[in-house]
Amino acid sequence: MKYKYLIIIAIIIAAAVFGSCGNSNSSPLTGNETLDKDASYAFGMTIGAEILENMLAGEIIPDVEEFLKGMNDIMLGKETKFDAEEAFGIIDFAISSLMQGQNEVAAQTERTFLAQNALNPGINITLSGLQYEVIVEGNGPKPSRTSIVQVHYEGRLIDGTLFDSSYSRQEPVEFALDEVISGWTEGLQLMNVGSVYRLFVPSDLGYGPYAWGPIPAYATLIFIVELLDIIQ
Repeated sequence: MKYKYLIIIAIIIAAAVFGSCGNSNSSPLTGNETLDKDASYAFGMTIGAEILENMLAGEIIPDVEEFLKGMNDIMLGKETKFDAEEAFGIIDFAISSLMQGQNEVAAQTERTFLAQNALNPGINITLSGLQYEVIVEGNGPKPSRTSIVQVHYEGRLIDGTLFDSSYSRQEPVEFALDEVISGWTEGLQLMNVGSVYRLFVPSDLGYGPYAWGPIPAYATLIFIVELLDIIQ
């Protein structure tokens, strides 16, 4: 997980660069004590900024004073509360607890969205739970599960965030229906060539409990899909 590795990298950088300094009055980095203090402060700023940017502050690191004490103890060679194995175990447990809580919230958000969306006019629901809306009904043939199709599409999260778009790239894509997420495999087989559908893909027909690039875990994916052609 990026959280875990960010913490470890930050500690390694700080310990490697400044750990040998201890309480010495020498200035090993530049030979200028004032400049080295500024460099030390700058490193602290950088690590702090990374922590804030990745939403660690207040979640994985709820107590900044204890975080700084741990950094200080390890860099100055003081006795620490935990050995390395114990520390990594605590980090793993903290991250797992955080992710479990976030996933439970995400899963409940998805259930609420799908239940409410199902009540909207024009929404159709398949046995798998896939929801879809017909925007344009084409009159061409329908693809099979093993067809290679050409489509234009855009994908958004339920908050409206655009995470992918062939329209933006100004180039349609081609793929085999049995090589994409199951929500697409099923949804495209409902469409005639020339159709435009809006697919509401539940996470269990998408990426499930796994984050995928800009797509978080337990995310319902909303696609506008235009079926241009069946290549094969």
